[in-house]
Amino acid sequence: MKRLRIFLIGFLVLLLVAGGAFVAWAETPLGPMPEAVAALESNAEVTVQTEPWLLFAPGEQMPAIGLIFYPGGRVDPRSYAPAARAIAAQGYLVVIPPVPLNLALFAPDIAADVIAANPAIKRWFVGGHSLGGAMAADFAYKNPELVDGLVLWASYPAGNSDFSTRPDFPILSVFGSLDMGLEGIEASRTLLPSSVDWVEIAGGNHAQCGWYGSQPGDNPATISREDQQAQLIAATVGFLAAHR
Repeated sequence: MKRLRIFLIGFLVLLLVAGGAFVAWAETPLGPMPEAVAALESNAEVTVQTEPWLLFAPGEQMPAIGLIFYPGGRVDPRSYAPAARAIAAQGYLVVIPPVPLNLALFAPDIAADVIAANPAIKRWFVGGHSLGGAMAADFAYKNPELVDGLVLWASYPAGNSDFSTRPDFPILSVFGSLDMGLEGIEASRTLLPSSVDWVEIAGGNHAQCGWYGSQPGDNPATISREDQQAQLIAATVGFLAAHR
């Protein structure tokens, strides 16, 4: 009994240490870069709110379409502010919700809270980068009555979100040709309908989908962050406009 007690105490200590290390790792997210911080300022073109979510709204018109964007895993949500701002300037509401421990895995249904808080928006799209895109796909798959389309940036749905059975559901998949997750993106084609809008950005990588610097394990991009962002934004705005 004494040995068992010592073993259990030791096991609990190890769990506490491992849990503490995980929380410390998750609570030190990547980004934001200075360009992202600067994009959080409101002006006549775009109004920005930072609580309870990052919310970007066109300054002079009431948007009819909203995009809820889940941040990538262990990435500060502010790192996507420049892209969100540019999309909002084209007439859309863009909301980036912070997630527990900077991992959307712990808040896959947070889009429901955003939708409930903004009843004036009649059509909603969800999307995200990397892990955030997978969680957005999970929400879209489980809540088809709430979501009109899915936007994936360097991301793909999990195996339990098989959209191949929903041929008319609008989906955009944008990714860089040098993305570190390219194999998974290509493999996801079996989970997606043939109607998917595929946009490959030549020379783009994973980290340049946001403004948070480099990312361990990623491939070096051969185009600038500004160029990749411009193509991401253009593809997303074009997709939203096509499905008004």
